[in-house]
Amino acid sequence: MHPRLQERVSGLADMRARTAMATAEFYEKIGRPAPPHGPRFQAVAKGKAWHVIEIATGLTKGFCFSHRAAMRFVDAMEAVAASKTSTRQ
Repeated sequence: MHPRLQERVSGLADMRARTAMATAEFYEKIGRPAPPHGPRFQAVAKGKAWHVIEIATGLTKGFCFSHRAAMRFVDAMEAVAASKTSTRQ
């Protein structure tokens, strides 16, 4: 990766970490639990298929041809995302 781009990426990661720490400190000061995070993925019917979309980016991560399969796929994607964030903390 180009050095300037790497500097930018690391700077943004530092800012994201500081934001998370400040939010945690804020909720600790007021004595309330932090609100739970909302869903990261949703299933949207498009034609005869169900597209699984990442809410934050709007990108389609996959598609299924039944609602039940799409909901299983959403649950699996949520579980993977949750496991990735829990190992970072």
